[in-house]
Formats: sequence, C-alpha cells, structure tokens
Amino acid sequence: MKIVGSLPGSFQDFFINVAGIGRFTSRFFKQLFKPPLEWREVLVQAYQLGYNSLFLVSITGFIIGMVMTLQTKPTMEQFGAESWLPAMVSISIIREIGPVLTALICAGKVGSGIGAELGSMKVSEQIDAMTVSGANAFNYLVVTRVIATTVTIPILVVYADVIALVGSYVGVNIEGDVSPTLFYKQSLDILVYSDIIPPTIKTFFFGFAIGIIGCYKGTTADKGTTGVGRAANSAVVISSLFIFVIDLVAVQLTQLLI
Repeated sequence: MKIVGSLPGSFQDFFINVAGIGRFTSRFFKQLFKPPLEWREVLVQAYQLGYNSLFLVSITGFIIGMVMTLQTKPTMEQFGAESWLPAMVSISIIREIGPVLTALICAGKVGSGIGAELGSMKVSEQIDAMTVSGANAFNYLVVTRVIATTVTIPILVVYADVIALVGSYVGVNIEGDVSPTLFYKQSLDILVYSDIIPPTIKTFFFGFAIGIIGCYKGTTADKGTTGVGRAANSAVVISSLFIFVIDLVAVQLTQLLI
C-alpha cells in the first residue's frame, strides 16, 4: 500500500481499477454457474448490441479496406508487386487491423453504453431495488451483458473483415479492372491457419474485456449525473487500454505457439 500511495494519482487510479476489475471478474465467474441464467436477456442484449453497432462497423470497415488499398497501391506499383496488393491487404485486415479497430469501435459504442446504462441504474437505486426484491441483479444485469459482448464482438469482427475486403475491391477498381473472382482468389488463397484462428480467438477476449469493464464501471459509478458520465468515459478508456494489452499478449503467444 505504501508503494501505491507514493505513486502519482493517475497511476494509483489505474492500479485501483485493475484490482477492482480483477475482483469483479472473479465474482462474474462465480455467478456464471449459479442459476438462474437469464438466456432471454442474453439474446436481447446480444441483438441490441450487435444491431446498434452494425451501421458504424459497416462504414468503418468499408473505409478501412478502401483507404488501405488506395494508400498501399502506389508503393506496390513502384516495386512491381501490384498483383500482391489483395493478399497483403487481406492479411493486414484479418490478422490485426480488423479485430483491433472493430474492438475499439465497440469499446466506444458498447462499452460506454453499458457503463452509462448501469451507472444510471446505480445512481437511481434501481439495482438496489432489484436486490431487495429478491432478484439476482448481478446475474440479470452483468452476466447477461458480458456473455452478450463476448459472443457479439467476434461476429462483428468477422462481418467488418468481410466489408473491409469489399472496400478493398472497390479501391482496386477505382483505377483498374479486376474481376471479383480474381480479387477474392488472390485475397483468400494466401491465408493460412495462423492468419485466421488466433485473431478470431482474441476477439472473444476483446468482447469479454469490453463487457466486464463496462459493467464494472457502471455498477461502481458515483452518485449524480457526473458520476454516470465519468463511468461511461472511463469504461471506454480502460476498455481500449485492455484491448491493446490483450492484443500484445495474443501476438506474442501466437508467435511462440505457431
């Protein structure tokens, strides 16, 4: 405690948040296997989170694919490697850019939404009312949302990857004429196991981090409207930081195991 107390305030807050998230995660896994699990609420949350993020993910994925292609094409032409453009773009998007950027978008959209929603319920004492009435508020509000984000984020990442490849195809054909069959053959033939499975697995951890941090900040929000705002803001910031940390660990593990 003396070591933490001697650190600047921002570092103290960081370590306090990490410890709190650790305890909150432990409680989540304890409650996960205790009935009743509200499967209907899980489906509702998964649908709402996915549907509300679909438009933003679509636009972002399309622009990412097109911009990457347009920015990379001149350099590839200088080296006479323009034919490798679809393969390079597909590997970059599926391995790294698609999962990370989609997770960051969801951290801003989904994480802040969960933090604000549960923060409002905490401030208005709705969570306390559920507990007093005998309902398992943690299972209904937290477990369902974390499961929903853990399942939904990977689906959104796969969807964003597909849309990004469509954007890349459009970018290639702005100043060229490449058939869809040739483009997607060049894009997909280069992919191997290590390009698809590890990036997909880490998206489940991205989704879990977004859900657990959003719920933690929401259920621990301070009183008042400013507390709700701070909960939503810190949920985005901490989720984004955790996404980068998880990505770093995942890349290192992938290089060691494959």
